[in-house]
Amino acid sequence: MTWPALPRPVRRLWPQKVRTRLTLLYATLFFVAGSALLALTYGMVATSLPTQPPAGATVSGHELDKLAQCKQALGPPKSKPVPTSLLVGCKQAEEAYSAGTAAGLQAQRQRVLSDLLAFSLAGLAVLTVASGGLGWFMSGRVLRPVRVITATARRASEQHLGERLALTGARDELKELADTFDDMLERLDAAFATQRRFVANASHELRTPLTVMRTAIDVTLAKPALTVRQVTDMAVRVRRSIDRAESMIEALLTLAVSDQGKLSTEFTDLATWAEDAIDAAAPEIERLDLRVETKLDPAETTGDPQLLERMIWNLVDNAVRHNEPGGWIKLRTGTNDAAVYLEIANSGPFIADEAVSSLFEPFRRMAARTGIRDGVGLGLSIARSVGAAHRATVTARSQPAGGLDISVVIPRHRAAAPHLRP
Repeated sequence: MTWPALPRPVRRLWPQKVRTRLTLLYATLFFVAGSALLALTYGMVATSLPTQPPAGATVSGHELDKLAQCKQALGPPKSKPVPTSLLVGCKQAEEAYSAGTAAGLQAQRQRVLSDLLAFSLAGLAVLTVASGGLGWFMSGRVLRPVRVITATARRASEQHLGERLALTGARDELKELADTFDDMLERLDAAFATQRRFVANASHELRTPLTVMRTAIDVTLAKPALTVRQVTDMAVRVRRSIDRAESMIEALLTLAVSDQGKLSTEFTDLATWAEDAIDAAAPEIERLDLRVETKLDPAETTGDPQLLERMIWNLVDNAVRHNEPGGWIKLRTGTNDAAVYLEIANSGPFIADEAVSSLFEPFRRMAARTGIRDGVGLGLSIARSVGAAHRATVTARSQPAGGLDISVVIPRHRAAAPHLRP
């Protein structure tokens, strides 16, 4: 809860606990509302009480003898004239009676209003204190989920992300906050698990070429009489392992850069990168006797050219590497009203639908399903990461006859494209 800025002396005295603040707020609001109701009630009662005696009160009194004589003397029949002194006395008596009646009514009115005010103020004070106590109790009940969230957040750490609130009750703001906190913990748990798995896989993958190089060197050096052929074979194996480690490190750096989301924004064309990727894969395409069908319409967008080039190169390399001799590759690029797209499909071994999504995970190869063990297992992971950095949608689906069909759709930036066109 955000509170307005208060002067420093007031901030020192202002309570720090939200529960205490809510209690004071409830009591203050009740006091203000009760005071307004009291003022309204007091005004209505004061207006309804008479301030003057009724009209009949000056001619019907029996308390004074003088008034009784005046009534008898002035009443019919009038057999003789009424003395002037009697008339004057009767008038004075009536005036005195009226003044006394008015004073009595005024005193009674003041007494009623005073009693009303005293009892109302006492009741207001008691109920204000009671509302403060009730507010303290209710605020504690309302803030209980917040305390649970705080305690769970304190217990949660990288090693203990399995904590969940699982708050029950009405679907209110606190329930939504608790559910959001649970979702956040679940995402963090999955992210840390993925990170640990990624580090373990990366360590294993980088250790493999180092082990191969060490073994090749040790075996070669252990021979009593080295020949040029043996040294050459060792150098070839070491070079192959170095190339593999270099490819792994380059892929890891590309993945790290794309995951950070710090991209340069330049005008580029996906069709150009797709054509370059096909040319780079031409030797392997020729070796496998693959049939390549391309329809490379302009697909101009803004983004990081190096990352987009690496993404397309990985997709083409994946389509070639996991193909079969005599197979085919279809590559298309183009634009529509809202996005630019790249679609690549290839023949190859059949992949179950439930296994397609796992291919985008780091170091997930198709060896268990296809027997193909080449590559570092980061191609599709990099493609998905680069696509996410460019707010693109990367989808893949298996084909009934085998192989994959991958689509990349990047939203177009209408404002940037015109002045960036060459």
